[in-house]
Amino acid sequence: MTEEISKKIQFRTKNPKQLEAASYWIDQETEELLYGGAKYGGKSFLGASLIFGDALIYPDTHYFIARQELTDLHAFTLPSIHEVFQKWGLKFSDYVSYNGQTHIFTLYNGSTVHFIACKATPSDPLYERFGSMQMTRGWIEEGGEVVESAKANLALSIGRWKNDVYGLKKKLLITANPKKGWMKREFIEPWRRDELPVEKKFVQAFATDNVHGDTNYIKSLEQEKDKVRKQRLWEGNWDYDEDNDSLVTDNALTDAFSNAIVKDGQKYMTVDVARQGKDKTVIGFWEGLELYRVEQYEKQATSETEQKIKDLAVIEHVPYSNIMIDEDGVGGGVVDHLFGVKGFVANSTPLPTTSEIRDRFSKIENFLIPKRKFANLKSQCGWKLAELINEHKIAFKVSDFRDIILEELSSLLRKKDVDSDGKNTLKPKDKVKEDLGRSPDVGDMLIFRVWFELKKIATQEDPVQDNNTQRIQRERVEINRARVSMNSSK
Repeated sequence: MTEEISKKIQFRTKNPKQLEAASYWIDQETEELLYGGAKYGGKSFLGASLIFGDALIYPDTHYFIARQELTDLHAFTLPSIHEVFQKWGLKFSDYVSYNGQTHIFTLYNGSTVHFIACKATPSDPLYERFGSMQMTRGWIEEGGEVVESAKANLALSIGRWKNDVYGLKKKLLITANPKKGWMKREFIEPWRRDELPVEKKFVQAFATDNVHGDTNYIKSLEQEKDKVRKQRLWEGNWDYDEDNDSLVTDNALTDAFSNAIVKDGQKYMTVDVARQGKDKTVIGFWEGLELYRVEQYEKQATSETEQKIKDLAVIEHVPYSNIMIDEDGVGGGVVDHLFGVKGFVANSTPLPTTSEIRDRFSKIENFLIPKRKFANLKSQCGWKLAELINEHKIAFKVSDFRDIILEELSSLLRKKDVDSDGKNTLKPKDKVKEDLGRSPDVGDMLIFRVWFELKKIATQEDPVQDNNTQRIQRERVEINRARVSMNSSK
């Protein structure tokens, strides 16, 4: 039966990139293979063919197909699996049964294929549950959705089930469109330098390689109007340009994970409190401007969050005056119950700075009312965070959150179209959530930290920029008098 199946499921395709990938799947050198780089390059068909082909040929072997959400596996990957069986001329139900509760495919020969969701869980934020699995081989679908620690632990699970019996090299297939993060760092950059280790391979595939593809759909990709989408999905460009509205450079943001900075001897805690649904409570711990620890909690009552903050403040020696908590929504209740902490209201008035006073009040006698540069406090803090990143003055020493931070700050630290009064405004949060598919809880927590830096500027003159402190103080007095005079005359 196995020999008969082997003849039927030979990988037949006219797509040269799929053939190249398949050759790496059967060699004794490659362990990790990244396939993709553009949309419609036959990624799902390739993955389904390789995984189920092995499962049918080698009895009692185990495989996984992993993606961020199970719903996406059912909606987008399962149809490709059925398509593969049809191409082979095999009736799916004759060879495979699927358990919708365990999300496991059981084949007629005892092999299994597991659908795995790669989203974080409160009980296992580091994805250690994957490392304990015993798999023969595996496939990560849409690698851009999967964080680095999940990928690392999935890689640990392969090569552990009957590979020695059949002489099978452990293999991890990763299919993806261009995305900045661990794939670019692990595969693309060394591939460009011709330094990719022999156990890793990258196959760049384009829609035009898909000789069986729908020509109208391929044409629609070529005519994509959105610049970034066209670069990613048609051109397969891993350096797609998002700098038109970005406040940070890609290099500076990446450097933030290796920056060596001077600390101020103070410890800080910043907290984004979960509201509802999929949002998570995120707590960041800082020494100066170095983030050294992050904790995440899901579906936690505000009373539990309050107690966590109290306990962690004691453990980490953080004074309440150096704790900033998101005060919007349910976070307001947490702030009310923790006397002495600071509350962050995103849409509140920006903090005044001495440079603003100096720049905006060149003619005090005209009683000018200051025109703020920023629409709200969050935008002001976002610009300041971008400045610290670009000037290499902030550090994120939390490798497990590297991809999340890169992804969220790349989306958060963007300019909205300048409005009529010229105020700088960050990209709206609903648009950020739409891009990410989730709330930017970690990114928001990072933004809260720079409030303390802005507060320093607002309350003391920077001697490097202007030593004439007394003049600035006199101007402040005159400004306040002007405000009082104008209000009383209304």
